[in-house]
Order: sequence, then C-alpha cells, then structure tokens
Amino acid sequence: MTAPNGDEHFQSEFYQKIIEQSADVTTIFDDNGTITYVSPSVRRILGYDPDDLVGDQGYEYVHPDDQGANIDAVEQALNGDGSAVAEVRFRRADGTWCWIEATLRDHRDDPVIGGILAMSRDICDRKKKEQEYRRLAREYETFLENVEDAIFLLNVRATDAGYEFEFERLSPSYEEQTGLSTQQVNGKTPKEVFGDERGAELTANYHRCLRAREPIAYQEELPVADDARFWNTVIAPVITDNKVTRLIGITRNVTDRVRRERQLKSQNDQLDEFASVVSHDLRNPLTVAMGRIEFLAEEDGNEHIAATARALDRMDEIIEDTLALARQGKVVSDMEEIDFSGLIGSCWHSVATGEATLDLADEFRIRGDQSRLQHLFENLFRNAIEHGGADVTVHVGQFDTDGIYVEDTGQGIPEEQRDSVLEPGYSSTTDGTGFGLAIIKRIAEAHGWALQITEGSEGGARFEFQDVDMILK
Repeated sequence: MTAPNGDEHFQSEFYQKIIEQSADVTTIFDDNGTITYVSPSVRRILGYDPDDLVGDQGYEYVHPDDQGANIDAVEQALNGDGSAVAEVRFRRADGTWCWIEATLRDHRDDPVIGGILAMSRDICDRKKKEQEYRRLAREYETFLENVEDAIFLLNVRATDAGYEFEFERLSPSYEEQTGLSTQQVNGKTPKEVFGDERGAELTANYHRCLRAREPIAYQEELPVADDARFWNTVIAPVITDNKVTRLIGITRNVTDRVRRERQLKSQNDQLDEFASVVSHDLRNPLTVAMGRIEFLAEEDGNEHIAATARALDRMDEIIEDTLALARQGKVVSDMEEIDFSGLIGSCWHSVATGEATLDLADEFRIRGDQSRLQHLFENLFRNAIEHGGADVTVHVGQFDTDGIYVEDTGQGIPEEQRDSVLEPGYSSTTDGTGFGLAIIKRIAEAHGWALQITEGSEGGARFEFQDVDMILK
C-alpha cells in the first residue's frame, strides 16, 4: 500500500496506525536516557499508558542486574556502528518483570526522531525455553559425567552414497574404560577409530538402528583393552524433523561375565567328560566283575566270594555317588520359578521320615533347578534323620533377604568338623560313601549359593544357604 503523492496527512496516519498495531514497543529516548516517546503497544505488552513513561529515565525500569548490559548497548549504539541489541528485564506496570529484546539505533540527527530509537519485543517465552534448555543441559551433563555405563554420541550425515556415522562425544566412563578420548575420536568414522574390520561391524549395527528408527540391543566384541573386550550395547536414534540426525549409544563392559560364562562352560564340559569316564570306563568292567561273582557264588566253599561281592557293591555305590557329584556340580543355566513350600513338602514325602517332624516357617518362591534342589533337600532330610534320630524335628525357613536355613534338633556337628564334612569321601559311619553332604555343597555352588554350617537354636546342625535368588512379592 502506498500513500498518494503529497498527501502528508495520510502518510502520518498510515505510519501511526502501523506503530499502534505493531507487536513491538517503539520507544525514543535522548542522550540522557529520558524517554521522549512510547508507542501505544506498551499498554498491551507492559501495562503502562504511554504518558506514564514519557519524561522518566528508562534505566529506572530496567532490572538492576541488567542495567550494565543496557548501558553497554546504548554506548555501542552511540559510539559504535550506530546500532546494538540488548536483552534485559523491564518492570511491568504490575511490578513483575518481563524479558524484552531491544534493538537500538542512533537517530539523533534525524529531525523527526531526534534521539535513540528502541524497538522492543516480549521474549519471556523464549527465555523460559532457554532456561529449560539450560536446565536440561545441566542434567544431561551431570548424567553424562556420573553414569557408570559408557555412553557415546554419533552424528548421522547423509551423503550421495548413503549415510556416514561420525563420533561426536564420549562420556568420561567410556574414556576411562577404553582409553579413548573425545578429542581422539571427534569427527572420525568407526573405521577410522577401530580399523576396517571392526569399524564395518559397528557401522552395520548403526545402519540397522537407522533403518529401524527405534532402539536396538546387541552384544559385540571390541577389544580396546584386556579387561574391556565384550560389550552389551543399546543404540537409540535421535529424530529431528522426521530425520535421524544422531545416534546415542549406551554400552556396558561385560568382559568378566563372558569370561566367567566361558570358564563355567569349560568346567561343565570337564565334568561331563569325567562323568563319561566314570560311567563307561569304570562301570563296564565293574559290571563284568559283579556278573562273574554271581556265577562263582553258585560254588560252595569259597570264603572270599561274599567279601568280594560286598567290595564290588561298595564300588558301585561310590561310582553312583561320584557321578551324582559330577552331574549336580554343573552350573545351573536354566532357572525356573519354584514354590518353595511345595518343593519342601515333596522332598519330605520322598524320604523315609518315620516319627520325624517337619516345621516349615515361611512360604515364598525362588528361582533354581527343581530337580537338583529336590536332590539337595532330600539329602539334608536324610542326613538329619540319620544323625538326629527317628523323632528329630527339622525346621526350614527364610532368614535375611536372601537366605534359606535347614535346622534340626539332633546332636549337631562339632565346629572343627564343619568344613571337612562337606568334602567328598568324609563319612561318620562305616557304611556311608561320604558323598551326601558334598553333593549338597556342589548343588548349592551350581546355583551360586553360599553354604555355611552352624549350630542350631536347639543345639542341632543348621545349614544356611545365602545369595538365593528370591522372588519378591
């Protein structure tokens, strides 16, 4: 819209209307900071009538903490290149503070304006967002600085050939665990940091996350140090304007766990091999010998046959218990949820208990191998009845947050024998193999439980198992 030529009155009304309807506040003040003009929009933004401000010093309405920035901006407009921008808090008519952004221009030589022109706008919403961003940034920095898991950030850059991934930042824990630093990897691709082979594997996972547009998890081998080789990693995409612009990775060093799992597998394999030797290489000739003894037993007058048969039966018992010891000692890999009271009841009814009494104090659930735990508690009950007498009472329950106890009212186990009774071959009777309590110990260890023998509340033996995988209600 253009005013007719020469119609100065129309032009004046036209520009006045623009100023009145503008979202910005137009202010003019002289060299001394005295306000000489304020546009009507000040009513809407700051709540003042323009006449309330004219003649006052503008500095008086600026927050004390921002007056220095205001003075610097005025001096820059007057003595610099003729313009400046300041962000200050300005007092509203109701006494509250409003953040404004003022653009200052020197128009002292203009015969109409004759002062410094300030165009101010309300930036309270923007300042709130900036404060929120700063708060989030501080929280992010605190998290990044203190989290134990290693974190890394990757920039995703589109190229003619597809996408490239470049490291942006590493958390302190990542730097500590790998020996790499943000300075070393910043702007570099996975291949440049870890070599072609490892870099290609990493890049393939990053592409997979990019295509999925959602977090992915995997285990990777990245040998950056002797104690940092295997990692559980989660990669999540950052999506901006519907584009994946960054990947955030959280990775945990699981080297010790992987090595432990491999060691346990090796131990299990060795136990399998041992059980195979015992089962075949020893049992087969024993079976042959027992068959020959039965044949010879038909002959009369040989005084050595009965003694030999008893020795062979004894060997068979030892082989059976040795096999049980090997098999029960294998690490439990598949845990199941078990009703403990149901397990104990089943074990008690599987044993010849006679006049013995079971006292089950607690009901709860645990995780474990039901078959092996059945063997464990049956052996404990047999041991209690064998050494405590036919009328023994067996107490079973929970202690602490992760403990199970089995306690009897028998004579107990002397303190100096409590370690030795758990070793294979130890027996207090002439007809025992000495493997019963040793098998109990192996089953407990296979579950990751710690076993300790103490004295019960009534003087009997108390078996305590700790580090039990209890299921919380």
